[in-house]
Amino acid sequence: MATSRVPVVFIHGLWLHSSSWEPWMDLFTERGFDPIAPLWPGEAPTVAETRRQAENVAGYGIDEITGHYAQVVKSLDAEPVIVGHSFGGLITQKLLSLGLGRAGVAIDPAQIKGVKPLPFSQLRSGFPVLKNPANKKKAVSLTAKQFRYAFGNAIPENESNRLFEEYTIPSPGRPLFEAAFANFSRKSPASVNTANPTRGPLLLISGQKDHTAPDAVTRAAYALHAASPASTDLRQFADRGHSLTVDDGWKGIADYVLEWLSTKGVQGRAGMVD
Repeated sequence: MATSRVPVVFIHGLWLHSSSWEPWMDLFTERGFDPIAPLWPGEAPTVAETRRQAENVAGYGIDEITGHYAQVVKSLDAEPVIVGHSFGGLITQKLLSLGLGRAGVAIDPAQIKGVKPLPFSQLRSGFPVLKNPANKKKAVSLTAKQFRYAFGNAIPENESNRLFEEYTIPSPGRPLFEAAFANFSRKSPASVNTANPTRGPLLLISGQKDHTAPDAVTRAAYALHAASPASTDLRQFADRGHSLTVDDGWKGIADYVLEWLSTKGVQGRAGMVD
């Protein structure tokens, strides 16, 4: 009979609660995986609680968040697949480059050090945080209008508003500053060892209408990973924005991730026993 299921660690990015992964976790469970979506440091178990206690998430940076998830990965009984969206995608790349995880999927990932393109839409999406240097130490929330531009530009406005009400939370401003100024810092927390030859396979996914993590940014990260002989793939979705993991088209993205994992020999069940 089947042995233990392969774990999957889902990592969300700024402004979405970990509960936004629930449909993905249900699907991955059906496919034989054992998924979890751990909270970020300071994040409360529910959206409502996190909104009430915004100060608890303030001040955390990329290194602290990566270290938090590294401990989660190391605590598991089996090597997991790591799937991250936005800043979760950046953290996925960092963890994989550190030799953690059997495979990684970075969906519309935040920019890593070495990525040069800086499209206007990305600057505008980050402006609610970057406009005030004091936000580096604060938790910052988006308005529905800001969420519409940064996440929901490729979906109907009523759907964007629904997702805003259901999943958005305050998030620390610090990671955005760290990523935005990564190329000016010798030891940036947004650095990834893209040349690691022994890391697991990596899939980068890009929504080509994404304002927050534009396609040019994901393509530039893909080019950096070409320095490694380890497997790296890129999949672009022409009509998708930054909401692609949570909007009504999420299952098409999730199905592609499952198909890709299968091509890399990663199945939901770890193997067979007598």
